[in-house]
Amino acid sequence: MRTRPFAIGLALCLLASVASAQDMTKKVKVFILAGQSNMVGQAQMKLAEYQSEAPEFKDFYKHLKKDGKWVVREDVWINFFERRGNLTVGYGAPNRIGPELEFGIVVGDYFGEQMLIIKIAWGGRSLGRDFLSPSAKMPSDDELRTMMEKENAANRERKRPELKLEEVKDRYGKSYREMMKEIKTVLDELGQRFPAYKGQGHEIVGFVWFQDWNDLINSQFADDYAANMESFIRDVRKDLGIPKLPFVVAQSGQNGFKPATGGMLKVQQAQAAMENVPDFKGNVKVVATSVFWDADADKLIDNWSQHREEWEKVGSDRGYHYLGSVRTFCRIGRAFGEAMVGLLKERP
Repeated sequence: MRTRPFAIGLALCLLASVASAQDMTKKVKVFILAGQSNMVGQAQMKLAEYQSEAPEFKDFYKHLKKDGKWVVREDVWINFFERRGNLTVGYGAPNRIGPELEFGIVVGDYFGEQMLIIKIAWGGRSLGRDFLSPSAKMPSDDELRTMMEKENAANRERKRPELKLEEVKDRYGKSYREMMKEIKTVLDELGQRFPAYKGQGHEIVGFVWFQDWNDLINSQFADDYAANMESFIRDVRKDLGIPKLPFVVAQSGQNGFKPATGGMLKVQQAQAAMENVPDFKGNVKVVATSVFWDADADKLIDNWSQHREEWEKVGSDRGYHYLGSVRTFCRIGRAFGEAMVGLLKERP
């Protein structure tokens, strides 16, 4: 009689082992998260550590912690340049959290299979120049020469080396080319980077774009954002060989609760317009991010220095990056994940 529970338990363990082996025969689902500093992630871990234990915030973090430790998702791998491993906190900027955390949790729960996040993001990069994709309109040689001459005049005053025309031209699309190279390198080295990989192959199934700042502060880039974004989506799909690759675009939200104006408004409108491009309908989703602005941090930001102790309980970046709110970055990441799952469900 005593052997029966043991036999049942052993059978269940064997079934679980077989199920696990079967899962690892399926292609790894790959998602690319790209953009600039907000995609990098700027919510500090010290704020997350405090809020996850504070009574007034603890409930928000209950699914992210188990037995007092941060959850680690073995079914979700992440590669962020030189950092890689199972998804957990800290895959933003050093000691910070970005949208990758909740995105990976939402999409990982949806698939129930092995997935990989390839994150490619740098601060201070524009769509109008750095991420300009191959089919987007380039400045003419005359325009590039004018830029070069203006910059070289400043270089001469500062006794710096002068630029050549090819060097100025090479800046356009450089981050795009680096992004595509990084995607290929990670996938080519999948077995080296993730020892649990069993050679089952991979499938790129989604792309998330979170970028805006360097374009909304440049009037020409802001004016060109819609055309450049449309070209970017088309070129990414072409270069990856996936014509209808599901694409989530984050809408700029650094205005918070205030109405957007100027370049920010132009970029927001350009981003929102992507859903209305005829062949993007049903495969591109725009996610508003200002709706996730942290109300607690917003109340203190204008006079933070007079309320430093209270401020450090809700924010970790005073002027930029959604006030460095962990809850904001988590909510944005969750919204990205939910939008991506919605697109995946609509695929033929």
